[in-house]
Amino acid sequence: MAEAYIVDAIRTPTGRRKGGLAHIHAADLGAHVLKAIVERNGIPDADYDDVIFGAVDTIGPLAGDIARTCWLAAGLDDAVPGTTIDRQCGSSQQAVHFAAQAVMSGTQDVVIAGGVQTMTQIPISSAMIAAEPMGFSDPFTGSTGWVERYGSTPPTQFNSAQMIADKWQLSRKELEVFSLESHRRALTAIESGRFEREIVPLAGVTTDETPRNTTLEKMAELEPLFGCDKVTAGVASQTCDAASAMLIVSEKALKQYGLKPRARIHHISVRAEDPIWMLTAPIRATQYALDKAGMTLDEIDLVEINEAFASVAMAWLKETGYPHEKTNVNGGAIALGHPLGATGTKLMTTLLHELERTGGRYGLQTMCEGGGQANVTIIERI
Repeated sequence: MAEAYIVDAIRTPTGRRKGGLAHIHAADLGAHVLKAIVERNGIPDADYDDVIFGAVDTIGPLAGDIARTCWLAAGLDDAVPGTTIDRQCGSSQQAVHFAAQAVMSGTQDVVIAGGVQTMTQIPISSAMIAAEPMGFSDPFTGSTGWVERYGSTPPTQFNSAQMIADKWQLSRKELEVFSLESHRRALTAIESGRFEREIVPLAGVTTDETPRNTTLEKMAELEPLFGCDKVTAGVASQTCDAASAMLIVSEKALKQYGLKPRARIHHISVRAEDPIWMLTAPIRATQYALDKAGMTLDEIDLVEINEAFASVAMAWLKETGYPHEKTNVNGGAIALGHPLGATGTKLMTTLLHELERTGGRYGLQTMCEGGGQANVTIIERI
């Protein structure tokens, strides 16, 4: 089978809610990383085969196939198409999978995978809220099949995070200690300049706005969310505004345009779990991916698992036995934000740069997704 190579990977800073990127239209936010990819790599813009972007709650500025709109807003050749996909939090990681599959199949040679989310303008669950006047209070309203199988609407993600904390016997204090470490790692990474190569500054914002100088004492003062007793804003990912993108090409394109590959897509897969638990699928998906790839976690140098909630990453660490010291080494979404549709390629961008910085060979990325799903990607640094 043909190989798919990563040539470039960039992202905007994560703008905190109502922060430095809050006023930017989603099309312009996504256009910023697309234009940078094209300018940095010297491939004529008309030669790109496709743009695959992740986005969630695609209403308002995110509606109308935002992938295509971002490309056009960047002033690039109008012959190039774009498509927008939604696998919830894993949307842009799935964009990487689709781009890699296109290249591996031989049907395309030059594809950009990425994502964009403007959570200040379009808060999480905006699409669901917009449907309420039409009588749909959630995506499952009116589904006889869903009710017959699961009995009711699934719990919120906050309830799921609480269920995970209870099952894996994680105390609120342990969740807060993990979260504080996420902030510490992120601040250290920023202070040491680790993100500078991957960030394309925008609107005067040059680095991530979301990490906080907080303390366990401050976290202990936060009120639990939505009837939980362990889940607070302090142990959950932050909403933010961001875009990210990766250039994925074939061996033919490497030769044709004189490109230097930075990594190879070693494995791609996606699995699912009970949707009521919702956020536990990374555990099953990781083992499935390793089995398919014929690998063990001992061969993986670095892991990025999305910190949707502290309990999600902590349960994965407990089940797999993988060292925390090699997981989310520059902080995770609790500190650096979770811009939904853009998070997948944002994490993979950081994973690639960290493999290059440390000299690691294999990196694994996984994340929980709505509906009880999880993507896994293994990349090999070249």
